[in-house]
Amino acid sequence: MLKIVNKTIDLGDGRTIEIETGKLAKQADGSVVVKMGKTMLLATVCSAQDARPDVDFMPLSVEYKEKFSAMGRFPGGFLKREGRPSDSEILVSRLVDRALRPLFPKDFHAETFVTIQLISAESEVLPDCLAGLAASAALSVSDIPFDGPISEVRVGRVNGQLVVNPSFSQLAEADIDIMVGATYDNVLMIEGEMKEISEEEMLETIAFAHEAIKKQCEVQIELAKEVGKEVKREYCHEENDEKLEKSIRDFAFDKMYAIASQGINAKEVRSEEFKKIEQDFMATFSEEELAELNKSLFSRYFHDVQKDAVRKSILDSQIRIDGRETTEIRPIWCEVDYLPAAHGSAIFTRGETQSLTSITLGTKLDEKIIDDVMLRSKERFLLHYNFPPFSTGDARPYRGVGRREVGHGNLAYRALKGMLDVGEDNPYTIRVVSDILESNGSSSMATVCAGSLALMDAGIRIKKPVTGIAMGLISDKETGKHAILSDILGEEDHLGDMDFKVCGTRDGITAVQMDIKIDGLSQELMKEALSQAQAGRLHIMDKITETLAEPRPDFKDHAPRIEKLIIDKEYIGAIIGSGGKNIQELQSRTNSVITIEEIDGKGEVEIFGTDKNGIEDAKDYIAGLTAEPEVGKVYNATVKTIVQFGAFLEFMPQRDGLLHVSEIDWKRVENVTDVLKEGDVIEVKLLGIDRGKYKLSRKALLPRPEKQD
Repeated sequence: MLKIVNKTIDLGDGRTIEIETGKLAKQADGSVVVKMGKTMLLATVCSAQDARPDVDFMPLSVEYKEKFSAMGRFPGGFLKREGRPSDSEILVSRLVDRALRPLFPKDFHAETFVTIQLISAESEVLPDCLAGLAASAALSVSDIPFDGPISEVRVGRVNGQLVVNPSFSQLAEADIDIMVGATYDNVLMIEGEMKEISEEEMLETIAFAHEAIKKQCEVQIELAKEVGKEVKREYCHEENDEKLEKSIRDFAFDKMYAIASQGINAKEVRSEEFKKIEQDFMATFSEEELAELNKSLFSRYFHDVQKDAVRKSILDSQIRIDGRETTEIRPIWCEVDYLPAAHGSAIFTRGETQSLTSITLGTKLDEKIIDDVMLRSKERFLLHYNFPPFSTGDARPYRGVGRREVGHGNLAYRALKGMLDVGEDNPYTIRVVSDILESNGSSSMATVCAGSLALMDAGIRIKKPVTGIAMGLISDKETGKHAILSDILGEEDHLGDMDFKVCGTRDGITAVQMDIKIDGLSQELMKEALSQAQAGRLHIMDKITETLAEPRPDFKDHAPRIEKLIIDKEYIGAIIGSGGKNIQELQSRTNSVITIEEIDGKGEVEIFGTDKNGIEDAKDYIAGLTAEPEVGKVYNATVKTIVQFGAFLEFMPQRDGLLHVSEIDWKRVENVTDVLKEGDVIEVKLLGIDRGKYKLSRKALLPRPEKQD
């Protein structure tokens, strides 16, 4: 009953990847299991036979899901079952989607669903670098039209050596962490973070990844041949009207070319001009002809003509639709400390793209708890990106965070995090929030720039500021012309062939993200794009450092402060007290938040608050509680209890000693209450310690009276 086919990919260092088909999920159009070590991914693909009416795009859905049972774990929460996708699952889904989407035929519009599930997991094998291979292999053994195969690999540089699909522990030591997706011939997708590497090192890493991908593509071609899926299904998802297309092109192309060549700076004005051509063409139809007009075809043809006209204008003149040269950056203005109540804030505006970014400082209690299948940890640096509809002038409700927000925020997070050490210099939990108020291209890069400024405005000790730029490409295979565009507009992203985001400091690249929409991007073109991006990043860096060159020397007056103490772990219980009584009273009395954590056999105490005096009081109390009493030392002590033979005084936090009646004064004291009352604070000297009991003296600090005859 089973026709199982297995293929093996040798990674060249003793590790292998196995691809199996024909055993699981046979009712799907295509399914495979990809295995590396004990890690297994099940990938399936299903595509409708026909497209829905009036669909003129590729309705592709990619879902990556990690099963908690894969690691022998229960999901958290009340229901104890998997729920909405985690951020990490969304990011892997995006990685696979971005590599697959450009390779479906442009006229294929059937709903297609790619589902990848982690069904077994080994802690040292990272499954995200196998997800693209699994999805492509499932498509390869199906009859769905697909111009693949592709694969995705992760490359890490560990101790100066490039490694394909490094282990979890190797990746922790790497200074390059990059995912590359490609066909046998062309690189399609890049995303990663690195520690200030050069453009040459970036190109070397991409070339290394592509060589590994070629081997994985060859195995998939063999797999498709063996299961008999080399010939794909026939389909017809588009109707065409050549007469309508020709009439639109004849009427509109030259007019649109002229508008594109005028260099109109404002997006809204350009849109109105292009819309007017469409309205003028509609005016040539009679009412009967308009009633019979296929609106879907009309919109598609007008879009295609506009795209061709804009691209040709840029290639012919090397001048862009907003009048800029290919290397020119839009005007930039910045401002810091815009939000008076925030702990730090900045506005970064480049052309018609604007980010308002704020900083919030918190304690360990504000850490993000990560409870994913493969990773359980805490995160003290958070970056959230919001993209409300009004930023592009859209009249629609804001439905909350989507995949786009997660992806763009993650890119900015990776760009900045390497420049921020969470430790002695930065003991805070830091939240960066970027609200995009205007958008016309590169809003994620505006987030990086605004994030750098806001962190410095908050007084956070970042190593160096980071900037980012989005590069585009317009190319024509027939003429060989091309134009690499710095700081692309939204229209140039939509109509162009590449979206290449590069982030970094003055000294090197910290994060990249690239998507290619055409077949092939040569090493020469990629090198040219990286070189042009470097010049653009440095120009932007000059602009933001004119506003604020380095972190402020201190935090804002209203920003919370953190004092850190390291204590012996045996004192942790004394600070917390029974049921947390002591620490709660201390927090209430000093108006602070106190956290205690045992790390490496020591107690790490953080005191957090806005009241400087309260923080100092809490610090002194804890320091006193953890200090050892010294015989001969003078203390300020509080009278706690009065008894017939003296009084018990708290001379150090939670340490009481006896002040005997004979040690109150040089002269005889008949009644202790004649001299002391409960709550009095007096100076006493510690005379001695006897089996854990402390002997105090007040008279030792008083002048001794002269001896009488």
